[in-house]
Amino acid sequence: MTYGELYRRGRDALEAAGVPEAELDARLLLEWVCGTDRSDLLAHGDRERSAGEQEEYERLIAGRKGRIPLQHLTGVQAFMGLEFAVDGHVLVPRQDTEVLVEEALRNLHDGMRILDMCTGSGCILISLLHYSNDCRGVGADISGEALAVARGNAERLLGASACAWMRDGTEVLDGCGADLACAEDRQGRISFIESDLFHGIEGRFDIIVSNPPYIRSGEIPGLMPEVREHEPVLALDGGEDGLAFYRRIVEGCRAHLCGGGMLFLEIGYDQGEAVSGLLEEAGFLEVAVVKDYAGLDRVVWGTLGFG
Repeated sequence: MTYGELYRRGRDALEAAGVPEAELDARLLLEWVCGTDRSDLLAHGDRERSAGEQEEYERLIAGRKGRIPLQHLTGVQAFMGLEFAVDGHVLVPRQDTEVLVEEALRNLHDGMRILDMCTGSGCILISLLHYSNDCRGVGADISGEALAVARGNAERLLGASACAWMRDGTEVLDGCGADLACAEDRQGRISFIESDLFHGIEGRFDIIVSNPPYIRSGEIPGLMPEVREHEPVLALDGGEDGLAFYRRIVEGCRAHLCGGGMLFLEIGYDQGEAVSGLLEEAGFLEVAVVKDYAGLDRVVWGTLGFG
């Protein structure tokens, strides 16, 4: 079967199954299997593909018809110009979250210490360390399975050949608990700890970032199947009003932010007023709401006063 015929078969199958963006997904999966790019469909659509490629492509199309996320089928997702491994234990990094990273980077200086709460795949913290100098960070998550994904991403993206994982408190960041895994290279040091928010976190940080669960519990059954059935509910469910984790983070972060330290939070499109109000009530200064590329509220940040 030719490249073009395979693509059309995959596209038609996804369209018949009602999969959103069927044409795009069919092409991306074919490129993944064949190691090609977009131009090959136009320039070499008449080229024959091997039986093995056809079999693998049809397997992936069947998975996508079942609404398995494309990123879970390929195992990777691009974020901030980097490629992160993902699976069903972590949220798939989304472009909207790049706004959170960009806002934090604008205020990140050499040598700062960063805490990434609810780190998931580690995409936020790893990106911050990749694009900064001599900064150090801790990623915390309640899910050990998620932390395994984050550690793998850190080892690969922050210099796997140059770093060694160390445990039992050796070379950890400012004594932030035991049983940490650390990787160090020329761009910085990153550590991970399994923790229910700030439980077990010690020391203070210059910046705390978080993309916590913020979807209202009652809205989860109405989410797309790709999210509802294949992404971890622990990373989605923000309680009855979607604000449960914001309240806990804003309350707990005061014991872990340096004076003048900053808190950056990703939010839902309709949570800007509520979350900025939580920061203001807690005494944060210069509280701001930042919009995403679609013009929707996406990030709230504020500065903790001295004293």
